[in-house]
Amino acid sequence: MPKKQFEAGLKIRKEVLGEAHVEASLAKADDFNRDFQQMITENAWGGVWGRSGLTRQQRSILNLGMLAGLNRPHEFKLHFKGALTNGLSLVELREILIQISVYCGVPAALDAFNIAREVCETEGLDIANMDGNKE
Repeated sequence: MPKKQFEAGLKIRKEVLGEAHVEASLAKADDFNRDFQQMITENAWGGVWGRSGLTRQQRSILNLGMLAGLNRPHEFKLHFKGALTNGLSLVELREILIQISVYCGVPAALDAFNIAREVCETEGLDIANMDGNKE
């Protein structure tokens, strides 16, 4: 089961985070963190993300809330991009960030909005006129 679960996790991890990111993470693995990379691929991605009880969009929403609350900006950025990959719209993502402000606090939401803006700019997404406002 573990090899099968690892392979399933590797596939999901690449689909959500991007093949380049995952390959770079695995290529940087050494004797110190190789077992950790295998464990998160097998357990987090294969064992949890591979379950059928939630959609990838729902898992992305959960991750964004938890990562904002835990003040993990690097992982938040990675999973914000993953949420876009998983099909969440900018309107949905904006609502998630607003919800984060209430439950995680305004400073966490400010960071989340700044990170989201950075990802959107990198991805070439027009967030200035996402509602069709041409002010």
